[in-house]
Amino acid sequence: MAEEPSSSGRLFLITGPSGVGKGTLVTALLERHPEIWLSISATTRSPRSGEVEGTSYFFLNRADFDAKVSQGGLLEWAEFAGNCYGTPREPVEAQLQAGRPVLLEIELEGARQVRRSFPSGFQIFIKPPSFEELERRIRGRGTDSEEAIVRRLERARVELQAESEFDAVIVNGDLTVALQQLEQLMGLG
Repeated sequence: MAEEPSSSGRLFLITGPSGVGKGTLVTALLERHPEIWLSISATTRSPRSGEVEGTSYFFLNRADFDAKVSQGGLLEWAEFAGNCYGTPREPVEAQLQAGRPVLLEIELEGARQVRRSFPSGFQIFIKPPSFEELERRIRGRGTDSEEAIVRRLERARVELQAESEFDAVIVNGDLTVALQQLEQLMGLG
C-alpha cells in the first residue's frame, strides 16, 4: 500500500550567524508548535551540569562517533575545539516517517553537508537587520572576551555571504514578524 504524502514529515533546517537569534526563534516556534521535533545532536564532549543524555545531546566517545561517521549515520558533523558534534540520521528519519516536521538548528558548514546528504530538506537562513545590530547583540550578551567577539564577527561576515545558498531568508529584526515568516515557510500558518 502506498504511503500518503501527508503522512510523512518534512525536514527544515535553520542556520545563521552567532547572535542572530536562532535559539530565541526556535524556542518560540516550539512553544507554539509542540508537534515539531527538534533534532538532538551527538557530541564527543563530556556532559555539562544539568545536561541529560538523549535530551540535551547524545554523548558518544570518539570511537563510537567516528564509527557513525564512517557508516553514514550522521547527516552532518564537524569538529570544534577538539570535540565532535553531529546530527544522527536515524532519529531524524524515524520522526519524519512518523509524520512529524523535523527542525535542525545548525551552523553553516553543517547546513552545506545536510544539503548533500538530505537534499529534500528545506533550508532557511536567519540574518540580522544589519551587521551593526548583530554586533550590538553579540556584545550585549556580556559573555565573551573581546577576542571571541572579534572572531564571532569575522565568522559572521563570511556566513552572511552564504545567504543566497538557502531556500529562504528571514531577517530577524522583530521576533514576532520573524516567527510568523518562519511559520509560513514551514506551512504552519
